[in-house]
Amino acid sequence: MSSAVRESDDPAAAELITAAVATMATKGYHGTSVRDIAAAAGLAVGSLYNHFGSKHDLLALILDRGMDTLVTGTEAALLNAGSDPADRLRAIVGVHVGRHTRSPRESLLGNSELRSLDPAARAVVVTKRDVQQRIFDRVVVDGVDRGVFTTPTPVDAARFVVTACTAVATWYRPDGVLTAEEIVSRYQDVALDAVGYRGAHG
Repeated sequence: MSSAVRESDDPAAAELITAAVATMATKGYHGTSVRDIAAAAGLAVGSLYNHFGSKHDLLALILDRGMDTLVTGTEAALLNAGSDPADRLRAIVGVHVGRHTRSPRESLLGNSELRSLDPAARAVVVTKRDVQQRIFDRVVVDGVDRGVFTTPTPVDAARFVVTACTAVATWYRPDGVLTAEEIVSRYQDVALDAVGYRGAHG
């Protein structure tokens, strides 16, 4: 079941969302037809239109829910991380990388198919991406202000960290050499190095 599915979804809608994620991640948005999605869900083509206005609306929902999950998880992790800047950065990197290892196909769609949304739908997703980026910006700037991080360019460093974490979805494989937990730990160290935290591996 796709991570874009919610408990309140109708079972057929849930199957369609899951099928859309799988087929679009494999064939791309433009290479995927409504018939492909319906077939993967084991449903008639007309079933898609009973739940979604179009293939575009389905993609928009998947990307929008993905960002909601990421932002909500990041905010919760930050709330529970305490006041230490290094702990706060570790916490939000853990959520960001963890999301991309647990839901790589959804994350891949978010990275590669944002361009396929119409301007209104794209603006909604981009606004939520900006919210996520600003969380990282604030954590890094705060760490610099408090003398814990030493980077002279905190906003650039924060953008670098987010970009690196997001890219995990492009290469991560569950059967790879590193476990998801090991990847998270390594990226937490990389993030701390990027912001000039001298005790990153201590």
